[in-house]
Amino acid sequence: MSSRTVIRHGLVITASDEIHADVLVEDGRIAALATPHSQSWTADRVIDATGKYVIPGGVDAHTHMELPFGGTHASDTFETGTRAAAWGGTTTIVDFAVQNVGHTLREGLDAWHAKAEGNCAIDYAFHMIVSDVNDETLKEMDLLIEEGVTSFKQFMAYPGVFYSDDGQILRAMQRSAGNGGLIMMHAENGIAIDVLVQQALARGETGPRYHGEARKALLEAEATHRAIRLAQVAGAPLYVVHVSATEAVAELARARDEGLDVFGETCPQYLFLSADNLAEPDFEGAKYVCSTPLRPREHQAALWRALRTNDLQVVSTDHCPFCFTGQKDLGRGDFSKIPNGLPGVENRMDLLHQAVVEGRISRRRWIEIACAAPARMFGLYPKKGTIAPGADADIVIYDPHAEQVMSAATHHMNVDYSAYEGKRVTGRVETVLSRGEPVIVQREYTGRAGHGVFTPRSTCQYLN
Repeated sequence: MSSRTVIRHGLVITASDEIHADVLVEDGRIAALATPHSQSWTADRVIDATGKYVIPGGVDAHTHMELPFGGTHASDTFETGTRAAAWGGTTTIVDFAVQNVGHTLREGLDAWHAKAEGNCAIDYAFHMIVSDVNDETLKEMDLLIEEGVTSFKQFMAYPGVFYSDDGQILRAMQRSAGNGGLIMMHAENGIAIDVLVQQALARGETGPRYHGEARKALLEAEATHRAIRLAQVAGAPLYVVHVSATEAVAELARARDEGLDVFGETCPQYLFLSADNLAEPDFEGAKYVCSTPLRPREHQAALWRALRTNDLQVVSTDHCPFCFTGQKDLGRGDFSKIPNGLPGVENRMDLLHQAVVEGRISRRRWIEIACAAPARMFGLYPKKGTIAPGADADIVIYDPHAEQVMSAATHHMNVDYSAYEGKRVTGRVETVLSRGEPVIVQREYTGRAGHGVFTPRSTCQYLN
């Protein structure tokens, strides 16, 4: 069954262009763009985008659906999480499969395929968390790249869980230098942080605010510096996840000025929330416990500047939701037992559009950091991340004038609070196509579990 959709009279925005154009979709792909009224295309479905933006579906390159953590697991399944992503204008996620210590990468990847297959409303891909570097793991990395899993995450934090020491990190980086993979790094000095956490608890500093105070910005910067130099020794590229601190940004900027293949992402929570949220009374601060932690507000300016100067290239969510009741409250009386993570997959595109409204970034930069750059970084471009002939018809009709108030009462994420409760923003998703199929139509969900498919990736497209 062939199908055709025409989107008329919208302002098409990509990372490089803004043009008034009609868009023709055939059989799940973008077939053509044309100036309005210049073509008499016939179609099964016509969407009037007058006064609206026509943008690529968002690519969220950092999500954790169903992630086991701290004796519980993230509250969004692949079904609920991808549905919420679609409501927020995101049409591709890259989630993290987990290798447990003593197990193979293959076992971890197979487990994540089993969780996701047949359950996703939008397309998905995987990174691989490498928790146990050994000779067999290193060989497996080559095989995963052939299957389109081309990025590998390591942790300098969480000793005893995901932690890798410098020797393990160096070996994985050396392997990626040879096979074209991209090492993603959670850069915090977890050994030192664990000392500070125990000292804080011994002093009776048990509330959520002390989570942020123990995970010091200098220990993020130190780990970022160390990861950069290990990558330089290995001759490998490096992608630092969830950058939150001024000092860590400075390390990335210095490395990029030296010509190193070093990249960085930040997340909406670091741009819009702060340590003030962690200090909210009555344990409310637990809602905002994530790692890297929320920083004092003065760090935000450096992150926005880095997004404008391209010292940070990507905004992802690190979506890892835990309900306040029954999950976050596991840490009452001991902040180290609060599950780490925030919900955000539904909020990212709207929050970044609010930054456009406020003049922090341009419209094209919005699309760059939320769609095109993550697609290029992780080998999905131009299939994903742009509106151009041949690309998948992952398209969002976006109303730049609609106003909304973010709230747990109206969001679609499977979590009992919103990190942005009561925040007013301008701009809202109206209609979403995934590979040409309508998932959201005029603010009504029409998608289905199982439409989304696993999407193999090529290697990082920023590397020569």
